[in-house]
Amino acid sequence: MVLDPIADFLTRIRNAQAANHRIVEIPASNLKKRITEILYEHGYILKYKFEEGFSGQGAIKIALKYDNNTKTSVIKNLKRFSRPGLRQYRGANDIPKVLSGLGIAIVSTSKGVMTDKDARAKGIGGEVLCEIF
Repeated sequence: MVLDPIADFLTRIRNAQAANHRIVEIPASNLKKRITEILYEHGYILKYKFEEGFSGQGAIKIALKYDNNTKTSVIKNLKRFSRPGLRQYRGANDIPKVLSGLGIAIVSTSKGVMTDKDARAKGIGGEVLCEIF
């Protein structure tokens, strides 16, 4: 039983990159599907596929993206910001900028899950889930 599904999601990606795997399979949820879509939109993963399963909500297959020249992962760091024991809620003006705007923070708001830039532009705050660069 996983107590923190977002941390499990990030750890599976981190471990797959450390082992130089091309594809990682993660149990699906609506929140994880939205985070995967954001990673794809910002170019951190190559592609993804949602598979329906017989039990639960299915699985997400993510094709990880590597640099052609150096063979290193495009994602340098995945960090869980808010966690079940210490929730981190921030207003629109207090959402942290990751690497001065070069990375992204994923924020769960009342209008859905979005990046820090989108949340600031819409003027809404929320729970800062993770940081990626």
